[in-house]
Amino acid sequence: MIYTETKLKGAYIIDIEKRGDNRGFFARTFCANEFKKHNLNSKFVQGNMSHNANKNTLRGMHYQSDGAEEVKLVRCTKGALLDVILDIRKDSPTFGQYISVEITEENARQVYIPKGFAHGFLTLKNNSEIAYLVSEFYTPGKENGIRWDDPFFKIDWPIINPILSDKDQDYPDYTK
Repeated sequence: MIYTETKLKGAYIIDIEKRGDNRGFFARTFCANEFKKHNLNSKFVQGNMSHNANKNTLRGMHYQSDGAEEVKLVRCTKGALLDVILDIRKDSPTFGQYISVEITEENARQVYIPKGFAHGFLTLKNNSEIAYLVSEFYTPGKENGIRWDDPFFKIDWPIINPILSDKDQDYPDYTK
């Protein structure tokens, strides 16, 4: 696997290294030893997936807090997504900054998201799926979110009217 640290310290884009022949290819998507070499958390306790029937579905920006913060390892298993992570670590020099990465079933790219980040994605094709591992169990009551178009963070989404859940569109404006 090829690990590329992003401008947001601790966040990585991980590209697979395909070994192929006339049958197709094989590639590793996770290796605890390699994660350890890069000082990445490799303890995952839960695997999740989300199927999204329609292009332009936006989910996010989600995070857990108060001792339930999660590391995530995200990949697109079907279709295509614009994956967005936002640094909400108040003591970070990149607080309030974000990156967006196109992840698709073809490129098999993954995003490693450390604790202290909000995460969301926009589907770029119908019937897109995301699969991700998390380091903490889902904890009701510690789930939080930032509205996708919050004026403080100014995330540049390539859409004006995404398909949203009521919860995702009703998050209040961020206040310091």
